[in-house]
Amino acid sequence: MNKLFVVVIFIIGFNLNAQEFNATVAINAEQTGNPNLQVFKTLERSLTEFVNNTKWTSVEYRTEERINCSFFITIVNYDNDTFSATIQVQASRPVYGSGYNTTIFNVNDKQFNFDYLEFQPLNYNPNSYESNLISVIAFYLYTILGVDADTFELNKGTDYYKEAKNIVNNAQGSNTAGWAREQNPNRFRLNDDLLSGTYEGYRKAMYIYHREGLDVMYNNLKQGKETITQSMKSLEEVHDTRPNSYIMRVFFDAKADEVSSILSGGPSVDIAETVQVLNKIAPTYSENWKDIKF
Repeated sequence: MNKLFVVVIFIIGFNLNAQEFNATVAINAEQTGNPNLQVFKTLERSLTEFVNNTKWTSVEYRTEERINCSFFITIVNYDNDTFSATIQVQASRPVYGSGYNTTIFNVNDKQFNFDYLEFQPLNYNPNSYESNLISVIAFYLYTILGVDADTFELNKGTDYYKEAKNIVNNAQGSNTAGWAREQNPNRFRLNDDLLSGTYEGYRKAMYIYHREGLDVMYNNLKQGKETITQSMKSLEEVHDTRPNSYIMRVFFDAKADEVSSILSGGPSVDIAETVQVLNKIAPTYSENWKDIKF
């Protein structure tokens, strides 16, 4: 067989069978006083391989379709294989017709405590709770899959959120922080809000903002900008039903800088009402809204 043909077939096969994520994992252990311990490097490498090499769905992703995401883990305390930490989870997706990647998810989880023995295998079992380390990472991966899907098709992420809910249910028996059924922002609350009809305006806004707004800007910049202003009305409906909700914070933690930039630049559209809406539904980002020029 021609060698070039073999190489082409190999490349095509690789592209058709790539996993879902292109993830980076970074661990900062400065607060432990022993940041250079090998266990932190081992954990960083093991988590990177766990995320990128596990098959999380039945969907076949091409290499260029893999979701870019990052996990920034800050180890606050380390004692005898027990870790106290926080984790910042971010994800982005490309905007059609451009080289720009837009942030779609940005959550800082301060309840990330886990046990880890160096070199222990990391495997995800959807039917049981293996460890808090695996459950937290898997939870956020399925949440990212859901958020990403919602930006391409209205409510497309539901099945992924349900898988994340299964992780929540399995983890609740562990009595580990972050999974309890409570009002405070945590993983249970995030998942419950994403699956609740009360907050369907958030998911609608994610679709309108990205698929009907950002993705059409390559062809019609003014229309895309106008559509993004319309997506804020869906968020206003959420706010009017549940003021100061966690899901609203999740949206603007990811999008505040971008919204401010989009509304300040490009073709002139009527955004006075939109700025009023932003100050109403996201007052903690008032500095961003002050920067909007109209």
